[in-house]
Amino acid sequence: MNLVVLPARSGTRVSLNKGQALRIVNTHGGQVVDLWAYLLDGSQHMSMPHSVVTLGRIKPRVGDTLYTQLREPILKLEDDQSPGTHCMLFAACDRARYKLLGAQGHHHNCADNMREALGPTGIDPGYVPTPLNLFMNTHFHDHQDMEVVEPQAKVGDFVTFRALQDCIAVMSACPQDMVPVNAHGCTPQPVGYCVLD
Repeated sequence: MNLVVLPARSGTRVSLNKGQALRIVNTHGGQVVDLWAYLLDGSQHMSMPHSVVTLGRIKPRVGDTLYTQLREPILKLEDDQSPGTHCMLFAACDRARYKLLGAQGHHHNCADNMREALGPTGIDPGYVPTPLNLFMNTHFHDHQDMEVVEPQAKVGDFVTFRALQDCIAVMSACPQDMVPVNAHGCTPQPVGYCVLD
């Protein structure tokens, strides 16, 4: 298995034919990866709100199907060799989020990474959908308060998704270094990925 390196703080895309699989590997441990998927014509995208409603839970499990905004199946979580603490509720960080956190000037962010990675396909996402935040460790208290803490994913942990339609998967190695979304003292790290038949 030859992994392609997705550098820290950056994004990329990969085309998947129906039936192919995408494996995302936490090569350094403790790194969050934002994941989106679009149909080839851009008419539908993987939707976390629609998937949450269909699945009846806020963290996906092995065997779960993820759905588009039109409730069409797009990806299936086929294997999860991680603690499984993925988050389906957290919006992608963007320029406005970092400004609210006190960042001065430009700060890499998942929303821009997604737009840049998707740009050459001709798909204009407009509004950035909520991603599936892989390896993100969110805790919930008293059914009201959400707390984000360091990921539990270890070196070599991975997830594998099977494409249920021809689609484009977009990934961003989360650049967050101001709150403990990523481990390593809030220092973003590269991850690896590969396509499997």
